Amino acid sequence: MAAYWEREGLLEKILEALAAAGKNLDTLTIEDLAATDHFHTGAKKATDRLARLGGLRPGMRVLDVGGGLGGPARTLAVEYGCHVTVVDLTESYVRVAEALTTRLGLADRVTHRVGDALALYVPPGSFDAVWTQNSGMNIADKERLYAGFARALRPGGLLVTQEPMAGPVQPIVYPVMWAGDASASFLRTPDEMRAIMEAAGFRVRAWDDITEEIPGPASAAEIPAHNAQRLIMGDGLDAIIASQRRNRGERRLLAIQAVLELSGSAA
Repeated sequence: MAAYWEREGLLEKILEALAAAGKNLDTLTIEDLAATDHFHTGAKKATDRLARLGGLRPGMRVLDVGGGLGGPARTLAVEYGCHVTVVDLTESYVRVAEALTTRLGLADRVTHRVGDALALYVPPGSFDAVWTQNSGMNIADKERLYAGFARALRPGGLLVTQEPMAGPVQPIVYPVMWAGDASASFLRTPDEMRAIMEAAGFRVRAWDDITEEIPGPASAAEIPAHNAQRLIMGDGLDAIIASQRRNRGERRLLAIQAVLELSGSAA
């Protein structure tokens, strides 16, 4: 999947697009970057909703798995006072994320590294929360994924997640943002996902279907040139937006935000 996501020259494209949108590259803020560095359903609005749902607070140690360009991590650092470690499989995204974090003066609160969600080389019990937004769609072995999240958390730690899941009508229509066809897409239903998480030792605190709340763009024409979707998916975006609108409208694809607590003392 790294080959699917890799983009050479991405930082230069982002900075050029931001400048063309009227952003001052020397004084960038997380709001300036919001359209660019939140590469997931609902963008920064969804990140803020999830952070509130999870009750994230100052001083929390957060592991952001599949954190991409780093928008959610920087938001958690600036607006919620968290210290965030970001792991992502795509090297070009990590390079961009590091550069943007440095530009915003946040390198002491947010760190980025290349890593595999199925092999998280972190000390057991070293985080208060695992955060993940739209990062598990290409992963078939979800049992191993959530067991790894549990190992990374202290007892009572939180899994704070946003994930596309399979709706009651199947199959989904391709292409979607994470895959051109079914060979790289591994969605399960909300009931199946909840059972996997609970088997890994988590207890549900909140489980919200936000499919209607954050519907996504009506067409690719609504997406500005400095948006992450436009910059990363390029000419393929029109077909992706069309199929994802159908998937959501026909309940083939659901967007779920959830907060779960690892078995142990209260967080």
